[in-house]
Amino acid sequence: MPNQGTVPPRACLRGVNLGGWLLLEKWMTPSLFQGLAAADETTWCAELGGDAPARLRAHWTHFITREDFAWLKEVGINAVRIPLGHWIFGPPYPYHAAYGTAPHPFVEGGIDILDRALDWAEAHGLRVILDLHAAPGCQNGFDNGGIRDVCEWHTREEYLDHSVAVLGRIAERYRSASALYGIELLNEPQTLIPTDLLKRYYLRAYDAIRKHCPPQKVAIVFHDGFRSHREYLGFMQPPDYENVLFDVHRYQCFEESEIEMDIHGHLNLAGNLRRKDAGTIQQELGLPTIVGEWSLGFDPEFVSLWPGPFDHALRNMDTFQTEIAYRAYASAQLLAFEHYHGWFFWSYRTERTPEWCFRECVARGWLPSRFQ
Repeated sequence: MPNQGTVPPRACLRGVNLGGWLLLEKWMTPSLFQGLAAADETTWCAELGGDAPARLRAHWTHFITREDFAWLKEVGINAVRIPLGHWIFGPPYPYHAAYGTAPHPFVEGGIDILDRALDWAEAHGLRVILDLHAAPGCQNGFDNGGIRDVCEWHTREEYLDHSVAVLGRIAERYRSASALYGIELLNEPQTLIPTDLLKRYYLRAYDAIRKHCPPQKVAIVFHDGFRSHREYLGFMQPPDYENVLFDVHRYQCFEESEIEMDIHGHLNLAGNLRRKDAGTIQQELGLPTIVGEWSLGFDPEFVSLWPGPFDHALRNMDTFQTEIAYRAYASAQLLAFEHYHGWFFWSYRTERTPEWCFRECVARGWLPSRFQ
C-alpha cells in the first residue's frame, strides 16, 4: 500500500493507457467511424444498430492482444490503465436522448474482454487500474466521456447512482484478481460540476468499492476534475480513508497559452514547473499522486478540441530538429513525472497520431526503448 503523505523518491507505476479499446474515441480509431455521422461510442452504436456488435467485437479482438501485454512487460512497463464505459456490464443502464429509439444501444460482451485483460496482466506481471471513463449522461462533454458536447452526469440522481453501482460491481467481480492495483472513480469530470457534489460522489464510490476490496489490496483513485488540488485539502485522509491516490492529467496542448509556446517554453513547463508541482501537490494534499495521462502531443487538431492554428512548438524546424524536440520533450516530462507516485502515457495505440501512440513513440526513438 502506498505510504500516504510522503513523496516517493521515484515512480512506483510506469504505465500506459489502453485507450480506444473498450471505449471508442473517434480521433484514435477514425477507420471505425468512416462513413458515419457518429462522433462517439454512444452515437456510433445508435447509428449502426444491428451492425455494431460484429464490428466492435472484431475491434476488441484485434486492437489490443495478449502480445501487446507481453511487449509492454518486455520494455519495462509495469502497469496499464484501462478506460471503461458505464455500460461495461450491459443493460440495464439509464436512458439518454442520444440513444435515439434504442433503450440499450451499447454492444454487450465488453466485460468478457476485460476479464481476459486482467488474466493477461496477471500472466505478464502488470498492475491494472480500472477507470470509469464514461459515465451516464457524460461527465465532461468529450467523446471520451461517451457523448460529445453533452455534460449532464451531475444533473440526475440516477446517473450518479448507476456510476456508484457500476464501480461496486467492478470491485466485486475483480476483488480476487491479483493484477488489480486500483479503481478510478471517474475520469476528467468537468469544472462546471460543483466540487461539493463531486466530493460526495467520490465518498459514495469509495464506500461501494471498499465493501469488496480492502485497502491493503486495492487503491482508490480520484481525478482532480480540472481544478486546483487545494480544493481537496483534508479530503479522503487516513486513517478514515486508506490507500487513496490523487490523479492529475498533464497535457500541454489544450490551453491557448500552451499552444503558443515554442519548444523551449514547453521544456521549461514540463521539466521544471511540473516537477515542482509534484512536490507541492503531494506535500500539501497528503496523498500520493499519479499523472494518469500525458503524451507528446503539441497539436490538438486531431483530437478536435481546438480550432487552430497548430504546431507552434515545432514551427520552422527541419526534420532533425523536430526529432530532437520530441526526444527532449519526452525526457523532460519523464524526469518530472518520476517525482510522482506513477505515470501513464496516453495512449498505447492510435491509428494516425504518432505523438499519442506509445508503440510509435518508442519505435521512433522519441521515448526510451526500456523503462527500467
